[in-house]
Order: sequence, then structure tokens, then C-alpha cells
Amino acid sequence: MRIGSGAGFAGDRIEPAVELARAGVDDLVLECLAERTIALGQQRRLGDPDLGHDPLLRARFERLLPVALANGARVITNMGAAHPLRAGEVTREVMAAAGLTGRISVLTGDDVLDRIDPGAPALEDGRPLAEHGELVSANAYLGAEALLPALDADVVITGRVADPSLFVAPIAQRLGWDLDDVPRAAAATLIGHVLECAGQVTGGYFADPGVKDVPRLAELGFPFAEVDADGSAIIGKPEGSGGMVTVGTVREQLLYEVTDPTGYRTPDVELDFREVRADQVGPDRVRISGARGRPRPDELKVSVGYRAGHRAECGISYAGPGAADRARLAADVVTERLAGTGLRVRADVLGAMGDPDGECRLRVAAMAGDRSAAQIVCHEVESLYTNGPAGGGGVRTDVREVIGIVSALIPRSAVTPQVTTLEVSDATA
Repeated sequence: MRIGSGAGFAGDRIEPAVELARAGVDDLVLECLAERTIALGQQRRLGDPDLGHDPLLRARFERLLPVALANGARVITNMGAAHPLRAGEVTREVMAAAGLTGRISVLTGDDVLDRIDPGAPALEDGRPLAEHGELVSANAYLGAEALLPALDADVVITGRVADPSLFVAPIAQRLGWDLDDVPRAAAATLIGHVLECAGQVTGGYFADPGVKDVPRLAELGFPFAEVDADGSAIIGKPEGSGGMVTVGTVREQLLYEVTDPTGYRTPDVELDFREVRADQVGPDRVRISGARGRPRPDELKVSVGYRAGHRAECGISYAGPGAADRARLAADVVTERLAGTGLRVRADVLGAMGDPDGECRLRVAAMAGDRSAAQIVCHEVESLYTNGPAGGGGVRTDVREVIGIVSALIPRSAVTPQVTTLEVSDATA
């Protein structure tokens, strides 16, 4: 089977996914959640019950679904974020408006805010979760086992599912693999891990001019895997697209975000990378094999969001002769005036330091316990307009709440996944 990666984060490009759908894949996975992304979705949903899903979902699907469904590709995505059911409804609206028919499956159950113990220790520092701040979200990383029942559909929407698990489930389903078979689960997880960040493995995050040059980076193609029944896979990209697939790009992605290569813990398996091989088998084609593992853990990781305060971020520009010196003086003025507030202030001067006709910009940032304290920082930067130094302009200020993220564990038995099915028929359209 052939499975493609159509997005590696929430703000990813849309065209490469459409290109993959045209090239032909059995499944097209859009991985659009990071730890903070879903917490911010929960924050948006608190303000408006119709929000919380990925804000680009409609725009992505309007362009992608007509091509993907016409070419027989099943689309799987975690763009449901903090509100998968609403994301399913939006998907139905998009399909109906485009005259498409089919089935949408929505996987829920990852939201465990009402089940997480506030006294549980955070994995990062061992402190009780509640000590970090008011908890606003808690989303368990569901695995392939939870996703399998949702795959009888043309479009599958989820909330928080572990990134590689989005690939593990369709691979296992199409090849008839048992998820209790540890070598098979490890093989599928390895493939999912290589694909999950999309353009990173085709040269995007790899590129370093003069050191690791990547051709036609502006036309970067996204990857697919041709998965064999023995668990090996060939990583490739659409013919004619930019970027490259080499042993180097694959090796870098193999170790991306892996703290322990002997035991990369996912909901499906503890993956051991030590015997993994990456072999170039053709232009832009790399075979990966050799995954090993241990049985899946009894606990699931939970990403917990909490109110961490407010961040002020402000800037003012200086241009012409002496711009750098005036910007540095402005930084000294702001830090001196804020010295008694108890805020930890960072002031950076950026720009053309040695160019007498260039522009320098002072950037000031600080964290505060509440919005009013953060506004003080913005006011001090804005007051530089007339209180010197000379020639300041282009002030921009921004204050926003910060959602902090820590992790915890929850028993797998405490999480109850559910699948909701939505039909789009000719009558709907």
C-alpha cells in the first residue's frame, strides 16, 4: 500500500497535499497538531463553542477533498484538534458544497480534562499539575487501536492521536496486520515517524545552504511510503517535485524528537531504532527497515495545558545614521524604567547594525502574571515616540495570554474512544 503525508503541522502548505493526491496514494494523512496547538484550540473553544478545530480545515479541504476523493484516497487528519465533532460538521459542509458524497468518521475521547488527576506529577519536573496554573486542557495521545474502528470512511477526523499512530492504523488495516504483533507495530510506527513531519524528510528541515543543499526548495514535494508486507518501506516523493529523499534526509528525520533511540514510547509500541537501516535504492527513493520494539505501554501520555500568564511583545524602529546606537539607548531606557516592576524583561536590537542608512528594530518582550502588568511593558515602548531617543517609529505592541504545556500519564483503561459517523449523500449535496 502507498500512504502519503499531506501536512506536518497546522500551518503547512496545501499544494503539496493536492500534488500527492494526484500522484496516487491509498491514504493521505494530514498531521496538524503540536502540543500547544490543541491547548490553544481549547482556549478558542472556551470563547466560542463553535471553535476549537483547526482554523485552516475548511480551506484545506475545499482544495484537497475533490482531488483526493476523485483519486480514491482516504483522508485522515487530526485537524479536529479541540473540537473534532465540529470539524466533522465543517467537513460535511465542504463536501456537500462541492457535490461530493461519502462517509466521515469522527474519533473523540482524547479529551480527559475531567479525568486527569490535578495532583498527578508532571513528567517534566515532578511537580503536581495544579501547581503550574489553572488547567484548561488535558488530551490523551490515542493510538492506532482507537483509530481502527473509524477507518470505514472516506474522511477520518480525530483530535489528539499520536503522530505516528495516524499512519500505523491505516497501514495495519490495509495489510491485515495485528497491532498486538510487536514487530509489525514497530515497523508501522517507524514508517509513521518518518512521514509525520511531511516536508522535513524531503529536505525541508534538512536544508542548510553550502552545507546540505536541497534543490528547488520553493517547490518542495511531500513524502509517501510504499509499504511492503514484510514491514519494510520505500520513502519517496512525487515525480518532478522539488526537494530530495536521501539517506541523509531520512536519518535526520529518524532521530527527530527522539530522546531515547532504544525505547521511543508511543501508544502502539516502544520503538527501538538501533537496527534500523536506511538504504538508497534509487533517485529520491530510500528503503527503511529493521524496526524492533517492545509491547505497548499500559499508560497513555497526556498533554496538559495551563494558564501561564500573559506575554507582552513590542517593537520600535530606528533608521539612518546612528540607528543602532539609538536603538540600544532605547533598550536601556525601557529596561531601566521597568526595573522596579519585578518583570523579567528581554530587549534585543535587531537589524543592519553596520549600515549607516539601515534600519534597526528594538524588540522588547516580557512575561507577566496578568494582562494589566503586561500592558505596562507596551506602554513604555510606545512612550519612546516622544521621550527619546530621536527618530523612533513603527511601534507595534501585542499582549496575549500564554498557555503553558506539561505532560502526565493516565491509565489506558481510563480513556474511552468513540466514533461518530456522518454521511454526505446526493440529497445532502
